[in-house]
Amino acid sequence: MKPNIGDSERLIRTILGIYGMLLGFLFIQGVVGIILGVLGLIAFATGAIGWLGKSTLKATPAEPAQPATEDAMPPDSGAKD
Repeated sequence: MKPNIGDSERLIRTILGIYGMLLGFLFIQGVVGIILGVLGLIAFATGAIGWLGKSTLKATPAEPAQPATEDAMPPDSGAKD
């Protein structure tokens, strides 16, 4: 799998995921705690793995197009008017 989130977002997701799991599983009781813990687990996993369903990385600039030379042009069909 190719990573598709940036380094700073990975760090934030990992830290917030750990806090969410701690709050949800250790400090908050009941259904709300379980939901918070699971959401924290998901945030931690996506931060640790570095992969999401949708890419949030900034697009890297493509290589500049090289100017076409006569050598690189396809041969002429030979039909001239």
